[in-house]
Amino acid sequence: MAQTDFIRAIIEKDLAADRHGGRVATRFPPEPNGYLHIGHAKSICLNFGIARQYEGTCNLRFDDTNPSTEETEYVESIMEDVRWLGFQWEGEALYASDYFEQLYQWAEMLIQKGVAYVDSLSAEEISEHRGRWDEPGRESPYRERSVEESLDMFRRMRAGEFEDGTHVLRAKIDMTSPNVNLRDPIMYRIRHERHHRTGDDWCIYATYDWAHGQSDAIEKITHSICTLEFENHRPLYDWFVTELELEEPPHQFEFARLDISHTVLSKRRLLRLVNKGHVSGWDDPRMPTLVGLRRRGYTPEAIRNFCDRIGVSKANSLVDIKLLEFCLREDLEKRAPRAMGVLRPLKVVIENYPEDQVEEFEFPNHPNNPGMGTRKVPFSREIYIERDDFREDPPGKFFRLAPGREVRLRWAYLITCTDVIKDADTDEVVELRCTYDPATRGGTPPDGRKVKGTLHWVSAAHGLAAEVRLYDHLFTRENPNDVEAGKDFIDYLNPASLEVLTDCRVEPSLAEAKPGLPYQFERMGYFAVDVVDSRPSALVFNRTIGLRDSWAKIEKSDQAAVSTL
Repeated sequence: MAQTDFIRAIIEKDLAADRHGGRVATRFPPEPNGYLHIGHAKSICLNFGIARQYEGTCNLRFDDTNPSTEETEYVESIMEDVRWLGFQWEGEALYASDYFEQLYQWAEMLIQKGVAYVDSLSAEEISEHRGRWDEPGRESPYRERSVEESLDMFRRMRAGEFEDGTHVLRAKIDMTSPNVNLRDPIMYRIRHERHHRTGDDWCIYATYDWAHGQSDAIEKITHSICTLEFENHRPLYDWFVTELELEEPPHQFEFARLDISHTVLSKRRLLRLVNKGHVSGWDDPRMPTLVGLRRRGYTPEAIRNFCDRIGVSKANSLVDIKLLEFCLREDLEKRAPRAMGVLRPLKVVIENYPEDQVEEFEFPNHPNNPGMGTRKVPFSREIYIERDDFREDPPGKFFRLAPGREVRLRWAYLITCTDVIKDADTDEVVELRCTYDPATRGGTPPDGRKVKGTLHWVSAAHGLAAEVRLYDHLFTRENPNDVEAGKDFIDYLNPASLEVLTDCRVEPSLAEAKPGLPYQFERMGYFAVDVVDSRPSALVFNRTIGLRDSWAKIEKSDQAAVSTL
């Protein structure tokens, strides 16, 4: 089913009117100064999705106008993220730096028209002269520099005659405009820094506001889609293309950016988390970056579904992270093969099972998808179960293992706990002694007796040692961007966002587990082999998400409420 929203409604109206000759051309224009996060995924899905839906084109264009923060590493990671999400840009990747010469020539044109000038105020003085939103700005004393002097100085700026910060090129618009963006915005600044693509060819660099709209014009973009924080910049983009007298100038359309609960999507704040060591890096599985989500085990299908569900609107809002988790579980439930992993092992010795006997049980890889095949799982006299699956003094409605109680081992046998072995010093339970009923092979008693508890398990002799990393929300506060007085967003970091378990056991079939692919550990959640730290001799699993789905319950509750109206 095709998506619909206010942007697509505009596009369909333009197509009906044969605007742009029936073309639809969008672009995704990231700055290569960091890794993409899930907020960027919304923009990627929107721009590339529109191009796909209307048989148009979508460019990947890097806004590489700030050499001090940009790196080839970020360019490569962005390309990988876009492809991982399932999209491919039109032709070769493009760069604002491809247009540096054209942008420079257009800047000279505006100087010659008398609507741009070289200003020699310092950065602090320019900021002071611009005023605030509730008070007008003041004109620079250099505003009336002659065209000839400004043009000469601008060319000397390009030639490298001046130091950083001594001069800038500004547009001459209106210092009293209520829109601060129109108060003689800066177009070029001097930066003697090596650019990741152009090297030392340039020492003046265009600002985002100057390069962005003109790059759209060069590429003949029909629908320039940005987030709402750029809405007040649109009059400036329109002013530039009007002064340049460009044919069929691009028009900008704004939509609400994505904000998700219990995380931050500000690139500056994410950079701070990385630089201050609050996370292990941009690919830390707690991060909302696409590389972090991918490492944790998120699928591109789940993220695309999430972006479709939240839709496109003009109103900013905070999306509950439970919706993202619901989309992930919904996708993993269908695709993740099953396996057994014991995270906090408790040894069980089945005393009446032959010591030297080993059986193999054939388990389905997915209970609802026979096409995913089966696997063989060994069973022996000594097994591990979850420590939480045993209680010496069980509370009410605890149906798992307890002294004298019978439970089912998943796909294997029924066992009964006969004895509890404890540490003499700590009184901690260290081992259970049980018996099994040989007549219940496969977990089904022949006499039809009812057994409520079913436990997963791993053979002690055959299970593989593994490290498992359990992740929770990075922040305890629902909206860590909403900072209380005297607080910093860092104050809301969740100290329990990562728990590392080093003594886990997983079934031997997982020796073949491919890094990054998801698995459901039965009764425990979804896990993925870590793509960075895991080795065949030292398995490391990241918990992608637990099994419990509160969002599905919320949806059912909402639907029930609606049905009673």
